[in-house]
Amino acid sequence: MNIEVTNNPILDTHPLLLTDSRFLSQPSKTLFIAIKGERHDGHLFIKELMEKGVKSFIVSEEWAKDNGVLLTKARFWVTANPVKTLQEIAVNHRNQFDIPVIGITGSNGKTIVKEWLSSILQKSKTIVKSPRSYNSQIGVPLSVWQMDSTHEVGIFEAGISQPAEMQSLQEIINPEIGIFTNIGSAHSEGFRSQKQKVTEKLRLFRKAKTLIYSQDYPELDEEIRIFLKAVNPKIELLSWSKNGKGTTTVDISKKDKFSKLNIYWNGEEFNLKVPFVDDASIENAIHCFFASYILLSKEYGSEEALKMIQTGLDSLKPIAMRLELKEAINNCYLIDDSYNNDFGGLQMALNFMNQHHINRKKTIILSDVLQSGQPKKELYGKISELLEGAEIEKVIGIGPDFINHKDLFNNIGAYSSVEEFLSRHPIQSFQNELILVKGARDFTFEKIVNELTHKVHGTVLEVNLDAVTHNLNYYRSLLPEKTKLMVMVKASAYGSGSTEVASLLQYHRVDYLAVAYTDEGVQLRENGIDLPIMVLNPQPESFKKLIDYKLEPEIYSLGLLQSLIKFIHFNDEPTKPLKIHLKLDTGMKRLGFIKDDVEELLNILHQESCLEVASIFSHLAASDSKKHKDFTLEQINNFEHLSGTLIRQLKDKPLRHIANTAAISNYPQASYDMVRLGIGLYGIDFTDSHQEELQNVASLKTTISQIKKVKKGETVGYSRMGLAKEDMRIATIAIGYADGFDRKLSNGKGQVWINGQLCPIIGNVCMDMSMVDISKVNAEEGDSVEVFGKQINIFDVAKTLETIPYEILTKIGTRVKRVFFKE
Repeated sequence: MNIEVTNNPILDTHPLLLTDSRFLSQPSKTLFIAIKGERHDGHLFIKELMEKGVKSFIVSEEWAKDNGVLLTKARFWVTANPVKTLQEIAVNHRNQFDIPVIGITGSNGKTIVKEWLSSILQKSKTIVKSPRSYNSQIGVPLSVWQMDSTHEVGIFEAGISQPAEMQSLQEIINPEIGIFTNIGSAHSEGFRSQKQKVTEKLRLFRKAKTLIYSQDYPELDEEIRIFLKAVNPKIELLSWSKNGKGTTTVDISKKDKFSKLNIYWNGEEFNLKVPFVDDASIENAIHCFFASYILLSKEYGSEEALKMIQTGLDSLKPIAMRLELKEAINNCYLIDDSYNNDFGGLQMALNFMNQHHINRKKTIILSDVLQSGQPKKELYGKISELLEGAEIEKVIGIGPDFINHKDLFNNIGAYSSVEEFLSRHPIQSFQNELILVKGARDFTFEKIVNELTHKVHGTVLEVNLDAVTHNLNYYRSLLPEKTKLMVMVKASAYGSGSTEVASLLQYHRVDYLAVAYTDEGVQLRENGIDLPIMVLNPQPESFKKLIDYKLEPEIYSLGLLQSLIKFIHFNDEPTKPLKIHLKLDTGMKRLGFIKDDVEELLNILHQESCLEVASIFSHLAASDSKKHKDFTLEQINNFEHLSGTLIRQLKDKPLRHIANTAAISNYPQASYDMVRLGIGLYGIDFTDSHQEELQNVASLKTTISQIKKVKKGETVGYSRMGLAKEDMRIATIAIGYADGFDRKLSNGKGQVWINGQLCPIIGNVCMDMSMVDISKVNAEEGDSVEVFGKQINIFDVAKTLETIPYEILTKIGTRVKRVFFKE
């Protein structure tokens, strides 16, 4: 028995800190911090982790009181608040290092500034930084825990969502240099006012020596000079302006693809060029200049520092702030993380990999890790252990370091460059694999991604997996504590991609999935989904597959029930009772048993031991409509009586469920044992009462194929339906009715979004393409076009077409590539 009651444990090693049991990779080296959140409780997985070999835990006093037996079987630190304890561990670790640390906060741009700063500095400094956007109460301590004696500069971002959070993050990061990127409306919900949000964020810099910020945000500037100067009077304020305010000013001259910056600071003029013309990127680049100059000029002098910074700026590219999952060749799937490669980011990418297509062989294509500062043998030994723990079956390493250390890896192919890999490794040899492509930007791994991905036309449906998770958690928050959750993934998850969405739902431990037809359930089983799956429309010819793949049919009629029983007896299957779900018709008048069927239904079920009733359910016809409230309440009442009659006479103890997405919020009394979440998961609420709480999941995008000038009086498209009433510019976009872009959107009825403007359709929508009027838009061939998503609400498109969002989503053609991403 090894138990210590403390809020600040002293660790005698440097273990891998784990807060999510699903990301376990190296059990013997792991310290698990059991955190109880709003929706999940890490303590529930302690026993499972112990069985997998984890021997060290930080747990709450509340849990420890009731689990004395488990406490004797591993090493436990018992604490009042495991999150605070994690933070204390990080503070103690941070205090061991006396290196410059840059702390970044603000409403937008934190991660971009961090990544760009790292890119500029990494040629001369060994950097430790937050993986991706690890900026929360848990993410920050995990980021700082990466620090070791090889690092020369730390760059960490901090984000908060409510008052009193930044105090803890300041103690963990303890920045010497601060950057406040900007202030906007993002994450304002938890604050009384914008002023309070600014004040809380500024607490990150209460001990900093320098703060860099733009004076062009008046509210920010005012709070810095009043609040921060009072708290930290010695702080140097490096405030700059592109509007002529103050003593440090920036003049900006924009060209086609780059901008010239003339920076006037401390009586000197600095001339730089950045490869961007948009205001947000220019602002981020200016912040990076000041921070990197402060660090580099001390060591290298002003002239050399400027050269180093300009070289870094020249190589900057828009940051791919997300992991993308997409279809690839030969039934492979590819995770595209080709913009950088560091150890912390590799851990996150592997965690994402473990959530998807778990039945496929796992392959990684990885570049050398540049400027890590660690001894090469030690670093690549760690990488090898990490990949082994993640059960990676095939490793392809690219770069001289992988060639020199390939003996540390099992089943590795090592190549000196991307070009050598593409010329020597047969691309077609990749079959039925899940491939993670992760490389430092210098290695141009986008060439590998292009070779491995399907060559399809430019129309894509982007599916935001973070938004799916957000919507799932939102609806979970509305449920009674013990109510189970079934999620509908029929019709390819409403057009979004059933396997990928189901993998995410399995990862988030929903209780049930539901599909329309047996083949949909088979596909999920073949892709590693082992959750219970209900099949809504089972056909007699699919009974064998139902049984073979452990799918659970909806039974809605006596005839279907008798057919299933006959099949089971004739084929002597299965060895244990088959779970079924009884559908009751309480007013929908579609499928289901009615009151007159109940007696015979019970007689049949009492005689048969080959079936187990897993649930009894019904379908609400109008739960989203206030005017049909009485009818809905009548349905719920009918269900209560009919299902109650069945349950009282069945030997099984089935679940009951009738609430769909709208009823979860409109009729909480109908939650019963389980609810069915459908369109709400995908960010659509027909009740209007929750739409603001949901996030958009799917965005349909295409590209401009060609631009032409059309003279007044000329016509456009089939049947000459598009008449130019004046000289105009038109763009042909790569989407048509074969992709699900409805022909009813022809002739100005539909619009698309191009470079900040709505552009009407001109002429008829064709099978494979459409034409739009871009006379008022500055656009080029290859530019992105939004059909619906962030700028064009799918509800507006549905209203134009006199239909519902369901139809639009499910009509998107199979040739439209689905790209799944996580920020």
